[in-house]
Formats: sequence, structure tokens, C-alpha cells
Amino acid sequence: MNWRKFFDFREINDEPKPFLEHLEDLRRMLIKMIVVLVLMMGGSFVFQEQLIAVIMHPLLSVDPTRSLVNLGVSDPLSIAIELSFYAGLILSFPFLVLFLAEFIVPALTATERRMLYPAAGAALGLFLLGVAFAYWAVLPPTLNYFFNYSKDLHWQPQWSVREYFSFVSQFVISFGLAFELPLAVLLLVKLGILDYRILNRTRAFAVIIIFFFAAVITPTSDIFTLILMGGPMYLLYEGCIWIAWYLDRRERIRYEKERAKRLSLEGE
Repeated sequence: MNWRKFFDFREINDEPKPFLEHLEDLRRMLIKMIVVLVLMMGGSFVFQEQLIAVIMHPLLSVDPTRSLVNLGVSDPLSIAIELSFYAGLILSFPFLVLFLAEFIVPALTATERRMLYPAAGAALGLFLLGVAFAYWAVLPPTLNYFFNYSKDLHWQPQWSVREYFSFVSQFVISFGLAFELPLAVLLLVKLGILDYRILNRTRAFAVIIIFFFAAVITPTSDIFTLILMGGPMYLLYEGCIWIAWYLDRRERIRYEKERAKRLSLEGE
């Protein structure tokens, strides 16, 4: 197999293509995504013991005995496959972005194509940052809260293996997706669809949308997890307002310099 051809971008052509050719390009992109995802899942499955150790680590600070209960006969295998899928999704994320870019590049303008690679790199960085933030900063106190809350009610905390691994996996993936919010906002700002004035005026609506989105993607329905998810997203939104203001200010300064230069040349 020619791996260089596997990663080649489609030829950029201003002439419209037939609908069936677009479908063929879409089919090729989906096949590439599935192939890479399956390969990364297979590689992750080989290292399932290391993956399980990583997922179990946050539990050590809460319950050193790690008293998880296996309630299903086939749970060990199905959980290993589920973990391999999530790990494969994270590992294949850069390639999935690349293949998506390959499909949409011919439809973009020259300006949008220049923004594509920085945007793809930022998307990967923000996703990994969200996963790391959830794993190291948010997950341990969340587990500790639920563990101690159960003990305060005089119940013996005894979590099932499936519930714990599903919760942790979905928790960190959800944070990774949530951290993509600044990129989406800044791309809209860069394309001229939004500016910092609109972001500032619609802050109240943004809070509602952010916490609604957080409620959708969080693995549990409790208010504690919702706040832990929505709080950082709101702070990221506030950061977007300041970044949008900086981009607008830089653009105005550049425009004023070009205008002054143009007037100077006309005066001569």
C-alpha cells in the first residue's frame, strides 16, 4: 500500500465536481478514518493492562484498596474493548482531523486554508489539555466527593468495574470536547462572524448554552459534576472575549497603519 497516497490531499480545483465524485471523496475519507481508528484501537488493546492501570490510578487517592466489584461475566473483555476504543480515539485524533481537512480543503478559500493547519494543531492541543485537566485536576476530587458523600450517608461505597471505567472514560473525553469551545469561538471571530462586542453582549445567553452543553456531555446528572464541567467552559468563554478583543485591536492598529501609510503616499 502506498502510504504517501493514503495521506495525500485532494487536488484543489476551482471547477465544480460532479456530485458522485464528492460522494466518492467522502467514502474515501470515511474509510481512512475507520482504518486508522481500528489500527489505533488494536494497538491500544495490546496495552490493555497499562490502560487499566492508568484509569485505576485516580481511585488510589480515594480508595487504596481499590475495591471494585465485577458484576458481569463478560465485563472484563467488554471493558477492555471500550477502553481501547477511547484510547484509539484519542491517539487517532490528529489523523482524523487530517483526513477531514483533506476532504474540505478544496472547498476553502486561500485565507481559510492558511488557518486550517493552526486550527488543527490548536484542536489537538486543546483536546489533550482538556483530557489532562480532567484526569489530574478534576477527576480525583470528584471521586473523593462521591466516595465520602456515600460514607456520610452511612453507605459502604462499592462501585462496579463497568460503572467506574465508563464514568472515568466518558468524564475525561467530555472535558477534551469541552475544551474545543475556545477554538470554535475564535474561528468564528477570525472569519468575521463574531466579535468581542457580540460575545460580551450575549454573555448571559452563553452561560445558559454552556451549562446546557455541559449537562448533555457529562456522564452523570448531578449538579456537582455539572459545575465542574460548566465552570471551566465559562472561564474559557471569558478568555475568548479577551482574545477576540485583542485580535480586533490588532486588526484596527494594522488598518490604521496601512491607512496612514496610504495617506502619506497620496500626500507626496
